[in-house]
Amino acid sequence: MRDSQTTAAAGQQSGGNALLIVLSLALVLGVAAQWLPQGMFLPDQPLSMASYRAVEHSETLSFFAGDGGKGLMNVLFEGLVSGSRNSAAVGVVAFLLIVGGTFGVIHASGALERLIEALVTHTEDRPTLLIITLIGIFSTGGAVLGMGEETIAFLALLLPVFQRIGLTPVVAVLCTYGASQVGFATSWMNPFSVAIAQTIAGLPLYSGSELRMLVWLAATVFTMLWVVALARRTRAPVVSVPLAVPTRQHAIAVTDIVIVSAVIGCIAWIVVGVTRWHFYIGEIASQFFTLAVAVALVARLSGRLSLRASSDAFATGAAQLAPTVLVIAAAKGMLWLFGGSDVHSPSSLNALLYHAAHLLQGLPPMLAAQGMLATQSLFNFFVTSGSAQAAITMPLMAGLGDLLGVSRQIAVLAFQFGDGFSNLLVPTSSAMMGALGVAGVSWTHWLRCTWKLTLLLLLIAALGIAVASEIGYA
Repeated sequence: MRDSQTTAAAGQQSGGNALLIVLSLALVLGVAAQWLPQGMFLPDQPLSMASYRAVEHSETLSFFAGDGGKGLMNVLFEGLVSGSRNSAAVGVVAFLLIVGGTFGVIHASGALERLIEALVTHTEDRPTLLIITLIGIFSTGGAVLGMGEETIAFLALLLPVFQRIGLTPVVAVLCTYGASQVGFATSWMNPFSVAIAQTIAGLPLYSGSELRMLVWLAATVFTMLWVVALARRTRAPVVSVPLAVPTRQHAIAVTDIVIVSAVIGCIAWIVVGVTRWHFYIGEIASQFFTLAVAVALVARLSGRLSLRASSDAFATGAAQLAPTVLVIAAAKGMLWLFGGSDVHSPSSLNALLYHAAHLLQGLPPMLAAQGMLATQSLFNFFVTSGSAQAAITMPLMAGLGDLLGVSRQIAVLAFQFGDGFSNLLVPTSSAMMGALGVAGVSWTHWLRCTWKLTLLLLLIAALGIAVASEIGYA
């Protein structure tokens, strides 16, 4: 396991690289938006191609904000204060800081280090089994629960295991966040994408699940094989990792069992809460903070850590995610410079969406469906939230499908594939950038390692769209 200084340095380096990339994109797109057309969809009419109106630019771009205009130097502040408690940036930032602090306390207790020593004994000779199992679990979580940001907490738990057995942080991210997005893209019951998209399209809830399950299985198995091959090519020699809490023996003590049980119980409770009471990141964050308090009390009663030491560990853990927080703010600020994602307010995003949909008219149904997939993949660069993208694009895509002979079920399928698989690459995804920040992986390195996988998954998606068109999927 990394010591705290190594973790902080890696996180700062990764966050700095990502921040530079996103701020550069924000500068380019913010300036370009001044010459791009703007448009909006009339709020008193059904959202459709006919309700679109081109408008004159209502704001000007300057160096600093003033007189109602937008300023380039406001990009970080506007990004930080955007969204709500259940979305980026405000909600995701709060979630990351609390989870980071919680795992700071857990790591300081030394319980996970002892557990890792025991776990490695049983897994260091079977990394393939470990990879396949994790991808299966997190892909199912993405398909059933819509997991995304939640995987960051699990990634923090698993990183030390992967380092101990010589697997790279890229493989760790692929086995957690990456696998969840494969499941997210091919889900048959994700409440945050499938349910919203089908409701907007006027389809029975969770209808057409059979084809989605088949594509999910194919994409998940393919991801398993690809990641196993990557792990074999990049596996480093097994290293000896010192314990965070020096002990004379590595045997698991009663305190370790209690702390690890609390961690497992918290995760189980979150799963139950998500499935039964519809927990989202606000509720999940409160469960992790409760876990931090419980671990601190157990460590204090056992004499392992003082309350002051636990408090310091929480602050340190949260501070290590500060670079990731800045990246998230920059990504959201970039969308703010581009006009925002409100369909009823003038923006360059609305104009781009309208013209992209307009280009698909006149195409054969199968090609039009593939065009929908491409459009959704590109649009996901700007709006990475599955529920938000469904709310923005599905009214247009469903109506456009009716005009082009593309069933609404296929339109939903194109939305799913385009939204989910592109989440593996777009630097505007706060969840992906958060996962990379925790793992200490720069976005450029991640891109070099995973672009082929993403392309192949999109080819599987295109094949799924083609099959759906041939069998009259409706």
